[in-house]
Amino acid sequence: MSLPSKKTKDDANREVSDVAKDAKSFIEKILGDVSKTSATKQIIIGTTSGWATGFMTMKVGKVAAFAVGGGIIMLQIAANQGYIKINWDKIQKKADKITDKVEEKLTGEGPKLMDKMERYVDKKLNKAEQLLKNGESRGRRWYQNICSTGDGEPFRAKEIHFFLVSFAAGVAIGLASAN
Repeated sequence: MSLPSKKTKDDANREVSDVAKDAKSFIEKILGDVSKTSATKQIIIGTTSGWATGFMTMKVGKVAAFAVGGGIIMLQIAANQGYIKINWDKIQKKADKITDKVEEKLTGEGPKLMDKMERYVDKKLNKAEQLLKNGESRGRRWYQNICSTGDGEPFRAKEIHFFLVSFAAGVAIGLASAN
């Protein structure tokens, strides 16, 4: 009798990669290359798939979203009223430690240096994003630089943008209609 061995991180990544490839091929069989179809077809496919996504998200995740969102709102209200003081940095560090332990249990390996560096960079990017939100004029200039083509030309929509916008609209409609 041999004991089952722990999965390595590479094995777990390969399994996720295989599932992702299967899902991608399935979606490609159904939709084909949407960006090469007419704008009307893109809008119809985008809206329909977005509506289905939003509707299913609302039906499946309503209770979980209510519990998590309600808990966060209650904590924020209590913090604003002065009943509690939340040390968000400490919570984030604790969550990172728990994530590392879970990862180690699942894969048998602890987080690698690159994983830790990625988290550090993410934290710094989040902090930079918050600074941008606080400085509206700087943020507005940054947004205008992103939206221009670099030549000073304004942004021009391409065919795939029709699909993306209609998908987002479909998600919103699906979320609203899933009462």
